Amino acid sequence: MSAHSRAYGQRRARRTRPGAPPGTLVTDPASPPPAVHVFAYGPDGCEEHDVVDAQAVRPLLDRLPVVWVNVDGLGDEGLLRGLGDAFGMHQLALGDVANVPQRSKVEQYGDKLFIVIHMASYDEKLHTEQLSLFVDRGLVLTFQERAGDCLDPVRNRIRQAGGRIRSAGADYLAYALLDAVIDHYLPVLEACGERLEALEDEVMRDVGTQPISHIRGVKRDLLALRRIAWPQRDAIGVLLRDDVPLIQAETRPYLRDCYDHVTRVIDVLETYRELASDLMAVHLSIISNQMNAVMKTLTIMAAIFIPLTFIAGIYGMNFEAMPELKWRWAYPVVLAVMAVIALGLLCYFRRKRWL
Repeated sequence: MSAHSRAYGQRRARRTRPGAPPGTLVTDPASPPPAVHVFAYGPDGCEEHDVVDAQAVRPLLDRLPVVWVNVDGLGDEGLLRGLGDAFGMHQLALGDVANVPQRSKVEQYGDKLFIVIHMASYDEKLHTEQLSLFVDRGLVLTFQERAGDCLDPVRNRIRQAGGRIRSAGADYLAYALLDAVIDHYLPVLEACGERLEALEDEVMRDVGTQPISHIRGVKRDLLALRRIAWPQRDAIGVLLRDDVPLIQAETRPYLRDCYDHVTRVIDVLETYRELASDLMAVHLSIISNQMNAVMKTLTIMAAIFIPLTFIAGIYGMNFEAMPELKWRWAYPVVLAVMAVIALGLLCYFRRKRWL
């Protein structure tokens, strides 16, 4: 079984049992224990804290306009339930956080917003990870499967008061996180593009089976990206089209820009998928042409030897009434006739440009 199939089987094994009550929370025993990091900020300052429970976040919500609680790791069911209860997360949303992977989506639970998107990174191979966002007034709660993400630009802007993030609300922070995730798709696609450029040279140089496996690897990665990119465009479209009370009018132009970015990602993705398919077709065409050339050579050789075999077969028969068998010059004459036939056929094939 391939690594991709094993990973898919492992992810399927984490899902709840068929017939389980909606919102059942089942954590993966192999998932790392959660690490909770909090950013609390406003126009006048920023605070960072590592906390162990939701109760430590409450004082920050009372003192600062926006609080971002980030959870790395989904291995502690008790902590996840505690965070969900403390901040009023719907049970269905909490179940989607733990039961990964979910399709990218946007759902409203009362006056709160729940968003599921997927991060992508490339390090010798493609990695994808679910990022769940729970947005309330003055609060953004994010859940990641493991430590390490593409959100450091957002963290640095909060620390350095870059742009308008420190003066905006939680809806702008949610947009900034979405935009950082989508923008990080471009380096991943650039890596896929570089792999395709290298494969173009490999396809022209090597007609073995190795290029086929490499092209299939790129196509598999592009298909995985396509499966998560298209739903993310739909999810951002929901934030733009639907009446979402948490999204302020000042944030909607930025969401439109985010929508344009994900559309651009999809366009590049589809271009690379077509290029990968074209490379596969070119490689198979080269193999087919080489096979045709070999078959043509063998056919020409067979065509030359057919009349020679015919002559040799005639004089290989054991008949006594063949007067030329007793002729002194019969053998050299027959060889000469066979040579003339072979040379004549070679000249004919060359004139027909078959050689």
